[in-house]
Amino acid sequence: MYTLDQTETFEQEIRKSRFRAIACPVETEMEAKARLAEVSDTAATHNCWAWRVGQAYRFSDDGEPSGTAGKPILQAIDGQAIDRTLVVVTRWFGGILLGSGGLIRAYGGTAALCLRAAAKTEYVERAALSVSLGFSDLALVKARVAALPGLVMDDEAYHDTGARLSFRVPAEKAEETGRLIVDLTSGRAEIGE
Repeated sequence: MYTLDQTETFEQEIRKSRFRAIACPVETEMEAKARLAEVSDTAATHNCWAWRVGQAYRFSDDGEPSGTAGKPILQAIDGQAIDRTLVVVTRWFGGILLGSGGLIRAYGGTAALCLRAAAKTEYVERAALSVSLGFSDLALVKARVAALPGLVMDDEAYHDTGARLSFRVPAEKAEETGRLIVDLTSGRAEIGE
């Protein structure tokens, strides 16, 4: 699975109709809906779209014949194994009817070309970990966990006797990371999720 690094745009003309695809990285359904409202062009004939976030997905033909726009866009997303993505293909009608097959190829193809051109990163599922530890262990633990591949530090909060570190690690390394911290602190650290 991959995710988009940034928003990508691709435009092409097919039989006098202009098609523009905008592919956006999104994290939630609410974010997908907000981005959809931002990138849709109300002056265009159709704003067809599809998004996928994990197992959740939605698509819309926005007035095109059923199954000729939204579903081919979703198939382009799935065909390139991309997750956490919204693709909106906007069409400005040029006067020539494309037929069902032509619409499927136009919408799906425009989405696919846009996604192919986009910069992508392999998606790594991460597990959240929270560690409470004393000041005497803080420097050592921070240095060791910072060197772990794929770790993302989210928060560092201090209290009277030490600190609470919140970070995300690749899911398959969560248990191992917890054991490492407990070993480094001789069992003094408290691990939470």
